[in-house]
Parts: sequence; C-alpha cells; structure tokens
Amino acid sequence: MTGMDARDTELKKELNATLQARRELGEEYESALVDSFLEKVDQRIDGAVERRLRRQLAEQQMVVARGARSPKPTDSFGERFGFGIVTLVVAIPLSGIGGGVAGLSGLLVTWVGIVGVNVVQAARTHPGLFRGWRRKSAKDEDRWGD
Repeated sequence: MTGMDARDTELKKELNATLQARRELGEEYESALVDSFLEKVDQRIDGAVERRLRRQLAEQQMVVARGARSPKPTDSFGERFGFGIVTLVVAIPLSGIGGGVAGLSGLLVTWVGIVGVNVVQAARTHPGLFRGWRRKSAKDEDRWGD
C-alpha cells in the first residue's frame, strides 16, 4: 500500500467513525462532528501542501545550485484533476454548513471562497492565464477606431 492509499484509507475510516458517532449521538452533535471531520481534512490538505511546497523549494534550490535559469513546471493533469475533485468534495459539507448557519448569504460566501481558491490555483498553474485581462490603452482604442 502506498502512502496515498494509506492516507485515503485512514480518511475513510475517520469519515465512517464520524458517521457512526452521528448515528449514536444524534443530530444535536452533527455540527461539532462535521467541524471535527473537516478539521482533519484541512490538516491532511495542509500537510499535502506543505510537503509539495518543500519538494518544490528543494527542486528550485537544486536548479539554482546547478546554474539553470528556472525550474521545470511540476504541474500535471493529475494534480489539476485531483485539486478539482478535492475542491468539490470539500464544497459539499461546506455548502451545508454555510447554508445551514447563515442561510443564502452563508452559501454565497462559501461558494465565493471555493471559486476564489480555484482561481488562485488556476493562476498558479498557468501564470499567463490572466495577463490578457488588462485595460485597453488609448493607443489600443485609436487602432480600433480607424
């Protein structure tokens, strides 16, 4: 079993334990149980991000030490797909919590945050993606006015 499979299995066990506790304790503890589970998910995500950042930093330091100009991009389809899946999986309970606690405004704030995280991820993985979104200069307008 690889490290990722072990973490997935452990997270599934945590989810099953949370669901079992919810059945045993009842609805009055649902919010606390969901918060506890989401905290564990956040810790897993934070750990994965920290490991990835350390790996990328080490790779960049190696490239700089060797005298190369810039490190090769480490982004892959699998990473992008995985990020999207994790975002959607986390969005479900967050939507429930946001909508349940604050109604429509909580749901909107939750989804603005989810979209914001994905925009930042897209900008990180594709640095030139938003470069075309600049204001037109007077020079550009004159050219189109001819």
